[in-house]
Amino acid sequence: MKSHIESLLEQTIESFKNQGIVPADFQARIQVDRTKDKSHGDLATNLAMMLTKVAGKNPRELAQLIIDNLPASSHVAKVEIAGPGFINFFIDDNALATQLEQALNDEHFGIILPQAQTIVVDYSSPNLAKEMHVGHLRSTIIGDSVVRALEFLGHKVIRQNHVGDWGTQFGMLLAYMEELRAANGEQAQLELSDLETFYRAAKLRFDESTEFATRARQLVVALQSGDEYCNKLWQEFNDISLSHCHDVYERLGVSLTRADVHGESAYNADLEQVVKDLDAKGLLSESNGAKVVFQEAFRTKEGEPLPVIIQKADGGYLYATSDLAAMRYRSKVLKADRVLYFVDLRQALHFQQVFSLAKLAKFVRKDMQLEHTGFGTMNGDDGRPFKTRTGGVVKLVDLLDEANNRALELVRSKNPDMDETTLTEIARVVGISSVKYADLSKNRTSDYIFSFEQMLSFEGNTAPYLLYAYTRVAGIFKRAEDIDLTDAKIVLDHDKEKELATKLAQFGETLYKMTDKAQPNMLCNYLYELAGAFSSFYEACPVLAADTPAQQSSRLLLAKLTANTLNKGLSLLGIETLERM
Repeated sequence: MKSHIESLLEQTIESFKNQGIVPADFQARIQVDRTKDKSHGDLATNLAMMLTKVAGKNPRELAQLIIDNLPASSHVAKVEIAGPGFINFFIDDNALATQLEQALNDEHFGIILPQAQTIVVDYSSPNLAKEMHVGHLRSTIIGDSVVRALEFLGHKVIRQNHVGDWGTQFGMLLAYMEELRAANGEQAQLELSDLETFYRAAKLRFDESTEFATRARQLVVALQSGDEYCNKLWQEFNDISLSHCHDVYERLGVSLTRADVHGESAYNADLEQVVKDLDAKGLLSESNGAKVVFQEAFRTKEGEPLPVIIQKADGGYLYATSDLAAMRYRSKVLKADRVLYFVDLRQALHFQQVFSLAKLAKFVRKDMQLEHTGFGTMNGDDGRPFKTRTGGVVKLVDLLDEANNRALELVRSKNPDMDETTLTEIARVVGISSVKYADLSKNRTSDYIFSFEQMLSFEGNTAPYLLYAYTRVAGIFKRAEDIDLTDAKIVLDHDKEKELATKLAQFGETLYKMTDKAQPNMLCNYLYELAGAFSSFYEACPVLAADTPAQQSSRLLLAKLTANTLNKGLSLLGIETLERM
């Protein structure tokens, strides 16, 4: 409905141009918002106030002109002027009911899909030298929820898991693998299965043995030069390391696959060319033997220029180099219209610099959107990044195990007679969903305190609350299996029916906002409000015990669309639903 009002206003602006009220080349930024007070209508715009200067008229006079020139619409029951020149729109109840009926019969819920773009999403991106830890959670699940919503809206989405699978540390790891193979044969495979132990042991050997360190450095050079033996060892290490990642993805219900892995190593062959191209464009400078780029817009507080280091004095490349190569690949090969980078906020300056440089060097098209969709940290009770009791990094798999165990205790306490198989499955869904939803429901750019107690609560904006809300709605249809809704119509008589219908109609605009801002918490908040609106409706408006068959059918349709919307919304967040809890 919001897009319909925007369309009416766009037509009005065209009428103004034809009448000479505004210039023919005028471009209006039309904004339509939901009203907070329903006595002021359903939707409102400040367009009249925005046109005052260009039209040379006062806002209230312009508001009346807009209303007079507004195309007729059966969707609008009434239009009023408020305050200094706001225009309030009251939506016709019959039009709203028709919109919801159409949503029930459409796989996209009646949402008008935007013009499709090719969107590359860079997310998760763990370092393959170690197992995934809690620091990888936010990038992985926030990125995945945005990817799902973008695909639902019809965009071509290309997932890019830019794993850390290259660099000097791999010489150390390959040297240790080589040493283990020489001593233990194929049994070395078992030791490599514990990546953390393997990494620590390799680091210890590197620090204590000059001979080992020398061999590690030789292997780095050989690997980067394309040596077949080194590449074979490196590939084995990557395969085992990636299997750890994808075990975690499967548990989390994340849609990343092996085909989406496009790590740092994928750009190795292009790094030298990146340096040459920057040099050819006259952008490279030398600083202490390193090749760098200075950009006027980036300076220290003292006014000193901040460099982007492209190649170190020893010939090694940095993250900036591979990021520039990746941007060029995503522009030239993947033909991206928009690229989203889900990397924590502490990397903000890095991305500002490389985005600017990529445009300056013409590695990407002018119209390609490059967005660092940064996020805050997940903290413990002390307000610092989440750690183990001994101060170590928490493995992501250990966090998920703990969530599952706590969820099992919770579900068992509420269902003491339930069989163990069902309890285990419900606990799995509740545990994983609670971890994910606790994160996704927070503003992406904010830090937050991780709390098992809070995330497993059945009260407030939590996964258990929403999962239970869904089972309540779904439960109605178990008792209404014999009711034929084929010819049923939605009729909005009661205030609570209208409130629920209005909230249901906001699903599409919520997804638009969520994907535009890359903020999953917007969808979480919407689903929480929808569950609350249904609860109020259910208390005030008997469904199965309605006064008439027509009223019963209408309310069942509202309940059905609520269940569908909750189910779809949660699935876009990467969260499974349950039929019972």
